[in-house]
Amino acid sequence: QVQLVESGGGLVQAGGSLRLSCAASGRTFSSYVMGWFRQAPGKEREFVAGISWSGNSKYNTDSVKGRFTISRDNAKNTVNLQMNSLKPEDTAVYYCAARRSTVVAAFAAGYDYWGQGTQVTVSS
Repeated sequence: QVQLVESGGGLVQAGGSLRLSCAASGRTFSSYVMGWFRQAPGKEREFVAGISWSGNSKYNTDSVKGRFTISRDNAKNTVNLQMNSLKPEDTAVYYCAARRSTVVAAFAAGYDYWGQGTQVTVSS
């Protein structure tokens, strides 16, 4: 069992930056693939970024490449999402998720545990 708690969301102007953090409970955090998803009102939850258990493999969706960076610290049981050059279309609730696998997945159904979400609002 893994419990996930996100933090770091907020209101920012376009072009600004935010850093989301996800704190995980459990002693087996390092064995999980971790992902960030987001969901805007009226839209499906979409994959944003994923990272392998070792941190050596990282994946971003095309719309955030070059702007968002995922990282993890297995010693601290945390995974972060650094978001730069934010755009109004990045506005959404952002969720941290954990997957019992060695392979990063880009679909929500592939993840086993979810946080409660944190709101990110980007004003124009």
